[in-house]
Amino acid sequence: MHVFDDRICILGEGPLWHPERKQLFWFDILGSALMTRVGDKQLQWDFDEHVSAAGWVDETHLLVASESALSLFDLDNGETEYVCGLESDRPENRSNDGRADPYGGFWIGTMGKQAEPGAGAIYRYYDGELRRLYKDITISNAICFTPDGLWAYFTDSPTLLVKKVALDEDGWPCEEPEVFLDLSERHVKADGAVVDTAGNIWIAHWGSSKVAAYAPDGTLLHEEPLPATQVSCPAFGGDDYSTLFATCASVNISDEEKADRPMTGAVFSCHVEFTGQKEHRVLL
Repeated sequence: MHVFDDRICILGEGPLWHPERKQLFWFDILGSALMTRVGDKQLQWDFDEHVSAAGWVDETHLLVASESALSLFDLDNGETEYVCGLESDRPENRSNDGRADPYGGFWIGTMGKQAEPGAGAIYRYYDGELRRLYKDITISNAICFTPDGLWAYFTDSPTLLVKKVALDEDGWPCEEPEVFLDLSERHVKADGAVVDTAGNIWIAHWGSSKVAAYAPDGTLLHEEPLPATQVSCPAFGGDDYSTLFATCASVNISDEEKADRPMTGAVFSCHVEFTGQKEHRVLL
């Protein structure tokens, strides 16, 4: 892994490779910022509340999840257009992990700002409707989808369980979720995740300095170490989608560890012998 962008995020999250712009976007949730780079030029947009995840709508627009809404963000002029509220009646909560699904919907999880037990939920926005899928979530994470569109993954990070759920022809869950991975024996936590074209799920292991890939049957396939303890979310991108990106966080890192790992909170990248999926478009 090498440093892709040296700006230190408090809580880097939500990396998204825009397939039309050939450009990586990511968030500093606690810094209330959307970040990107074009060549060597670093760009940043600041918001008045926490922002955490996005899906691409077209070449110039992202659907952005903030702590109180889903909004359409114009990358050309920086303007924001309200789409719908997201727990706007719960100022103690914020959005966290999210991703577009193969059907044009957008899944987004919420959590308490202090990670209060069971304060969050997971929602899906589709065809103009925001519907709550799961409640009593403490830290929503690992939302991603199999290449065939038949399954969704997600986790409530403190449970150490990654679950999967079958989807119907419109992308809605149609069965009860089942456990895909029990990480308690490995003593690792699942944070953000993404699925490659072979159906392998790549999970950022918060607190363990790595991204790990698991086969569709749950077998550990590959581990990619990072020079940062709090790895938050992976993404695939690059011209052939064989570049693995990873966001990290510097929140609650001791001064001693920051001195030892000064790039904690940066965005990292490396080439891998796997191919990622193109991120799905959000249909509004």
